[in-house]
Amino acid sequence: MAASIFTPNYPLKPSSSICVNTSPNPSKFATSIIKPRPRTTRINVLTAIASLSDPFVLQIAETLEDSLSSASPPLPLQKLREASSQSLLSTPWPSRKDEPFRFTDTSFIKLSHIQPIQFPPQSTNFLGVSTDTHLPNLVIVDGFLIDSLSQFPQLPNGVFVGTLSNLNSEAIMNRVSEFMSNFEGDLFWSLNGVGTPDLVLVYVPEGCRVESPLHLRYCSVSGGASESKNLPISNPRVLVVVEKGGEIDIVEEYVGVEGEKCYWANSVTEVVIGEGGKVSHSYLQSQSMNAAHIKWTSVRQESASTYELVEVSTGGKLSRHNLHVQQVGPDTVTELSTFHLSSSDQTQDLHSKLVLDHPRGVSRQLHKCIVAHSLGQAVFDGNVKVNRYAQQTDAGQLTRSLLLEPRATVNVKPNLQIIANDVKCSHGAAISDLEENQLFYFQARGVDLATARRALIFSFGSEVIERLPHSFLRKKVENHIKELLDPAVKGFK
Repeated sequence: MAASIFTPNYPLKPSSSICVNTSPNPSKFATSIIKPRPRTTRINVLTAIASLSDPFVLQIAETLEDSLSSASPPLPLQKLREASSQSLLSTPWPSRKDEPFRFTDTSFIKLSHIQPIQFPPQSTNFLGVSTDTHLPNLVIVDGFLIDSLSQFPQLPNGVFVGTLSNLNSEAIMNRVSEFMSNFEGDLFWSLNGVGTPDLVLVYVPEGCRVESPLHLRYCSVSGGASESKNLPISNPRVLVVVEKGGEIDIVEEYVGVEGEKCYWANSVTEVVIGEGGKVSHSYLQSQSMNAAHIKWTSVRQESASTYELVEVSTGGKLSRHNLHVQQVGPDTVTELSTFHLSSSDQTQDLHSKLVLDHPRGVSRQLHKCIVAHSLGQAVFDGNVKVNRYAQQTDAGQLTRSLLLEPRATVNVKPNLQIIANDVKCSHGAAISDLEENQLFYFQARGVDLATARRALIFSFGSEVIERLPHSFLRKKVENHIKELLDPAVKGFK
């Protein structure tokens, strides 16, 4: 078994120097966003862009841009696409030499033939999506919202759930514009911004409490055979805006349909929580074992707001969750709970960053993972940054990993950056197989070794699973995890 706790590298302040690529011809994608200028100036600008750009990244961006509808998008979406386009001009494809991807190999994606999904499937009858639920729900297939499968019963007045293209309120549209391009993510964030067909908006007005959870179900249908190099890409994007005193419960569920296909789900969820608001967020991921699943979650919390995330991720050949939470007001509460399972030759990766800028912030983060395959890998890079004015902060971070096979690997990096001097902060990490004293405890009471091992393995993730706010989710997740772990447990001798 391989395990490491690697120490953080604190980079120097970014400089203006960029590695030069000597590609002689500027990309069409690069030229499409350049404003008209005098001839000599334009030639110099295009030459500079060509030398600073990654040809592979620009090729993907061009393909995504060409796949979009020719209709004029709403202004906030246009603003997002322009900002993302500018970012991609100087963003290279990540490699293992880059610290954020030191233990995450993305060559699986780069070596594939990436094809944007231009249209939703003609028929959705085979999806097996139940339409008799009484919960408000959205069904997003290959990045496209399917109205015929979505239901919004009993939504309070003023709540909007739907695509930005169908939004008729100028006030809400202006509100959405305030949050476009305010945050800069990595390459995958920008690719989503360029390639998303439409923005799905969930808007909760001031003082409104949505009683029933809103279930967002993402279904990946298009995909290549496991032996092929085809990798269809979808770019769903959701913005959740909860105004002052509002409350909502969001459930995001990602599933693959029709076998173990190859595809790339490149998703972004942005959450904005107003003063005194609360968002409970459940995130379940059980994609195809041959898929790439890259997820961005960006959260902005104003004063006295609460954000609670419970994540369970079990699918994907490559699964990476980039989680960024920023507390922009005092008395703010953030609770993050994650359980990852690598039951085959897959990578489960969580990169989180929590920024506290104001007094009396509270944060709790729990990360647990099981690697049950000799070629499986888990990665955790969790950063909590307590800035100068975040006095009286109470922040805790804990990661625990269970390795069940020889050569199973986990790399963890829990780290705190504390500038304030009046804080209560802690972090810790533990990596091991099942402890012998725990097994002995069962055996001493007449329980055989295999049964004891099965009970301990199945219960390892229960600390996170029990935090799911709804019983139907907990039952569904428990059954799925037992099904995935059963071969590993039976194989124990």
